[in-house]
Amino acid sequence: MKDKTFAARRALIGAAVCAACAAPFGAFAQTLNTAKPIRLIVPLAAGSTVDAIARAVAPGLGRASGHAVVVENLAGAGGITGTAQVVKAPKDGMTLGMISSNHVINPGIYKSIPFDSLKDITPIAVLATVPLVLAVNAALPVKSVTELLAYAKAHPGSLNFGSAGNGSTLHLAGELLVSETGIHIKHVPYRGTGPLITDLIGGQVQLGFVSISQVAAQVKAGTLRALAVSTSQRSAALPDVPTLAEAGVPKYAFDAWVALIAPAGLPKPLVDEYAAAIAKAMASPEAHAAVVGQGLSLLSIGPDAAPAFFQAELVKHQKLVKQSGATLD
Repeated sequence: MKDKTFAARRALIGAAVCAACAAPFGAFAQTLNTAKPIRLIVPLAAGSTVDAIARAVAPGLGRASGHAVVVENLAGAGGITGTAQVVKAPKDGMTLGMISSNHVINPGIYKSIPFDSLKDITPIAVLATVPLVLAVNAALPVKSVTELLAYAKAHPGSLNFGSAGNGSTLHLAGELLVSETGIHIKHVPYRGTGPLITDLIGGQVQLGFVSISQVAAQVKAGTLRALAVSTSQRSAALPDVPTLAEAGVPKYAFDAWVALIAPAGLPKPLVDEYAAAIAKAMASPEAHAAVVGQGLSLLSIGPDAAPAFFQAELVKHQKLVKQSGATLD
């Protein structure tokens, strides 16, 4: 089993071009009606959670469509740069995007975006959620969320919570905690999760929300303490860690997510073909390895329900962005 997992993980960081290796199902190849490869644009850096999922599902999309699938990283401006290329692409099904929840955060923190986050895309599927864990420095004298809240209220303004940057999902997860509990803690933005985790371990910041996969080793080693997970359900990666709702913040629920989109106006037959193909691809060994390795939870929301999901997430995140006062231009 270890050999299979290792091989699957190596595949995630291997070549970006995934050739189709089986006959397409149905009339998918005829629907696409071209010999070109499919571009799967990831508007985030190589090695990110979204990138790992994209590379894991690319072989399955290739098998279903009968086309090579090229994963292309176009990072920049929190995902705006790459997503702009998706929305401007022809509506022929040959360009897709694998995006994150930054897509519904960006309209609140950037003054100008070259597309409408809802009108200019065709949602195909929401694939998975990214549970976050509320982690604290091991030296902080708290072992539960209840103790953390009591400490914060007894020492107002003395605690700092770090994030991967202004307006990031990690920032908004912290803002939601502030909103739901009324505690006064100061936000410290970092340029990415690496520096954040380093300072969290070192005690320069005392707490923060981070993805489970990025701190599982530190939690196990005892250099960080996991108090709760952000999602409404416990994570299989940390089954003994309660949700924030269970731990004393009953209305708290927050997660990042990964979704597959296309340009607005993609014909319904292609939308349905891709929805079926991505569902099959997510059940593959490659995708399973990526999901487990990144600490994700599967979330199967298809093209009929996805637009309402995007709308609700936009409203929720814009409220948090306004509360945080975050801005990037």
